Amino acid sequence: MSTATGDLRTTRRRWWGRQPIGSLFALPYLVFVVTIFAYPLGFAVWIAFHDYFFTAPGVDVPKPFVGFDNFAAVLTDPQVLESFRNIGVFLVINVPLTVVLSLVLATALDGGIRWAAGYRIAFYVPYLTASVSLVGVWMLLFSSGGLVNEVLGPLAPNPSWLVNSSLAMPSIALFVTWKQLGFYILLYLAALQSVPRELHESAETDGANAWQRFRNVTVPGVRGTTVLVLVLAIITGANLFTEPYLLTNGGGPDGASVTPVLLIYQRGIQQQNPDTAAAIGMLLVIVVGVLSLAANRINRER
Repeated sequence: MSTATGDLRTTRRRWWGRQPIGSLFALPYLVFVVTIFAYPLGFAVWIAFHDYFFTAPGVDVPKPFVGFDNFAAVLTDPQVLESFRNIGVFLVINVPLTVVLSLVLATALDGGIRWAAGYRIAFYVPYLTASVSLVGVWMLLFSSGGLVNEVLGPLAPNPSWLVNSSLAMPSIALFVTWKQLGFYILLYLAALQSVPRELHESAETDGANAWQRFRNVTVPGVRGTTVLVLVLAIITGANLFTEPYLLTNGGGPDGASVTPVLLIYQRGIQQQNPDTAAAIGMLLVIVVGVLSLAANRINRER
């Protein structure tokens, strides 16, 4: 009897933990994750391997298994390949700028500069502001007759920034970097609080200048946060949609700023091809996963 009771308690503890009430409180979030993330992801994987199309409610038609045909179709589609090249250009610009600027600015704010609280608010306000309103301001600044071109005068590009096939994606990368910088600065500010002040004082006593202290004390001290910033910047950048959709009228000029997520929307919703859209989504998940693992591995090796 006691053995059976012990086994029952062990099984219960394995499923519910030592405090079942805690698992009960976590249950709504588990349901949320399964409903909003796990089920749609599994359904998208299923769609990617079938000839799937939208039908009227209640209409049941065959959706045959097609294997890797959808993946073969998107991998040979020039527009899909271009969208991945565009997001590659975006990440090459956005990710290094995000890491470097957020760390440098967070270090400056942590060092006790004047009006630090005001600067923190100024950096964080764009992150909290709706993208639609900021996009409107950005379009006014970088339009053909905007303030930026007026300041540059004869140095202004022609065609202008957002309608220039060479400058459209870099311009979007700069906009996203500026908008999200405040969030990453806060992450680094929190990490800098855990770096012992004694290390800076010892380095300064040994004759290290500000750059040497930054390189040898600050950067190693926030390495874990740097990995987090890298991964978040890669994931956020790879899922770029709102900015090219609004800034360049849906991926223009001539597809120079189209992204995989924007293409998923166009193929799946506008063109009614959810199977190829799901295949693009699966490829994007794989690419983001590989890039995130690579960033984590490189940072750890250093």
